Amino acid sequence: MRFDNAVFETSFGTSGQLKTSDLPEIAFSGRSNVGKSSLLNRLLGRKSLARVSSMPGKTVTINFFKLDSCRFVDLPGYGYAKVSHDEKIRWADLMEGYFSSGRNLKLVVQLIDMRHAPSQQDIDMIEYMTANEIPFIVALTKCDKLNKSERMKQLSEICGILTAYGSISVVPFSATKGEGVEELRGLIAKALEK
Repeated sequence: MRFDNAVFETSFGTSGQLKTSDLPEIAFSGRSNVGKSSLLNRLLGRKSLARVSSMPGKTVTINFFKLDSCRFVDLPGYGYAKVSHDEKIRWADLMEGYFSSGRNLKLVVQLIDMRHAPSQQDIDMIEYMTANEIPFIVALTKCDKLNKSERMKQLSEICGILTAYGSISVVPFSATKGEGVEELRGLIAKALEK
């Protein structure tokens, strides 16, 4: 599978706009400011295909990127406190619409900032995917920001929390240094073979 030929295809701001899923999809989920755009750009070998923002909560649409045999789906970040109540409702409707619209969803890459314990919203997302039998893996972003002992401690604590949800592949990831890129690509390619 080639990761270097992705193109931005389209964005949708409401669930009613979503088109039928005609290709396998790999979705990327995580809280605002977790580094989703940076991960996508690094995974795809591009500098600015997915827009990186200095302002959390900027991705308010579902963004679709077309590759040769699948689509990558950048889901809007959750958990940004300064978003209005109406915006949170729109976000919930958009996410529910995406997951309940019969997508050809092969895998969700759930991003968690390795520097922190999973937030309640991270856990809610993992519980939702587990309950609905949606296949997912966890990418622990910003792993380069921790020293070796901090990293081992965080990895152990996060994996301990995740054991409640079965056997989950967990990949430490650094968009800056490229750590975890090949492992993530391999897990995505494997998911697409199923």
